[in-house]
Amino acid sequence: MFDVSRTLTARRVRWEFLARALNISSSPLRSVFAQSHADSRGFDSRTCTRTAPRSVYKEQDVPARPDVQVDIYERLPVPFGLVRFGVAPDHPEVKNVINTFTQTAKQSRCSFYGNVNVGKDIQMEELRQAYHAVVLDYGVPGEHLAGVYSAKDFVGWYNGLPSCRQLNPDLSCDTAVILGQGNVALDVARILLAPVQMLKRVLVVGRRGPLQVACTIKELREMVNLPGTKPDMVVEDFDSIAEALKDVPRPRKRLTELLLKTALDPPGEKEQQRRNAAHRSWAFRFYRSPVEVLPDASGTRTAALRLAVNRLEGAGEGARAVLTGEEEVVPCGLVISSIGYKSLPIDPAVPFDPSKAIVPNTMGRVTDAAGLYVSGWLKTGPTGVIATTMNSSFDTARSLLEDMSSGAVDVSTQRPGSSSVRALLDERGIQPVTFCDWEKIDLVETQRGEAVGKPREKIQTVEEMLQVAHT
Repeated sequence: MFDVSRTLTARRVRWEFLARALNISSSPLRSVFAQSHADSRGFDSRTCTRTAPRSVYKEQDVPARPDVQVDIYERLPVPFGLVRFGVAPDHPEVKNVINTFTQTAKQSRCSFYGNVNVGKDIQMEELRQAYHAVVLDYGVPGEHLAGVYSAKDFVGWYNGLPSCRQLNPDLSCDTAVILGQGNVALDVARILLAPVQMLKRVLVVGRRGPLQVACTIKELREMVNLPGTKPDMVVEDFDSIAEALKDVPRPRKRLTELLLKTALDPPGEKEQQRRNAAHRSWAFRFYRSPVEVLPDASGTRTAALRLAVNRLEGAGEGARAVLTGEEEVVPCGLVISSIGYKSLPIDPAVPFDPSKAIVPNTMGRVTDAAGLYVSGWLKTGPTGVIATTMNSSFDTARSLLEDMSSGAVDVSTQRPGSSSVRALLDERGIQPVTFCDWEKIDLVETQRGEAVGKPREKIQTVEEMLQVAHT
């Protein structure tokens, strides 16, 4: 076992050790299982989907066939995965998609079974025997170090994810560094810069340059207009960027133009007044790679982050960061890593490519495993935004439907589906949470939220969720 706490007390902590430590926890499983029943009246197929957005996107696609049913198995007692536990609280409009997902989940051909940990409570071979097709769709692992946290855990903490409720990050420092420059990194930056926090400065660090930044223009615009804050860019990071814009696609061009305007253009009178009144700042730091976390004199708290300075070889999206040999030290009390997520294998029966951290597949069809499908980051690796994953999920659903129609998935014989799974769970003392049970949890959370002027007050322990669900 890699000793995380002991490593952090050392005078120098090599970043590759830190990256390994951030990935030692097991990955929560989110799965989709499809079942078909054949009788004298024809086919009746049942599909289950994980409750994160990508799974319900699949679910919305698959039940378009009247002979398909969906069973959803979820490790937690509550549905909606990423929408519930991954979307920033200041993006309530994104969470509204739960209403659409609820309509899908309430269809007579869709069933939800929460509180079922696939790989522990039920094995993969048992599922494959019960269903005509199984679609795997689960997330990525993450683990925190003292003073250093994964963005996955930090986002889970401020969204009330039960497994992250004990995180209790110390936010009393002046400066935080976020490693990674995607949308999740900017979500974390906005939360850290909220007025209730003591932080005064947030740096968003990336190993490449402005032309390779991974966030979208919407997220960047929210940072630029964030109340009570001002940008504090390094002007030299933008040398020669304007000249390169003529060769980039329009979405990338618009994003980079906003970066250039924010970093280089003199602000107007109103904007200057806003910046003068700001007490907190944020900035992108480009061409930097993390090397080590430096502890304070006591050896117990993060005091600084050593960064290597990079240069780029090549151009555009394919440009590669190369070390220059220079380094710099950034004083900070908090480091949040929003890079390096990896999926993990859950069962020897499921093919897995450790070099890419994915289940090998073609359009969602798992290689050399008829009837087994994959979606989400387990299919593609940790890339893209919600829309990217949504389209990928549609592709997997279409592959499944095509295989049902062509006979590649044999639905000519009856499979027991959820009835056999429920019997196995009963034998093992596992009591699933149905969608009706979830609605009890939902009611309690919204009532508690109303009492304190919030949309909802989330229940943050699995034990209390189960208590409410089964009363």
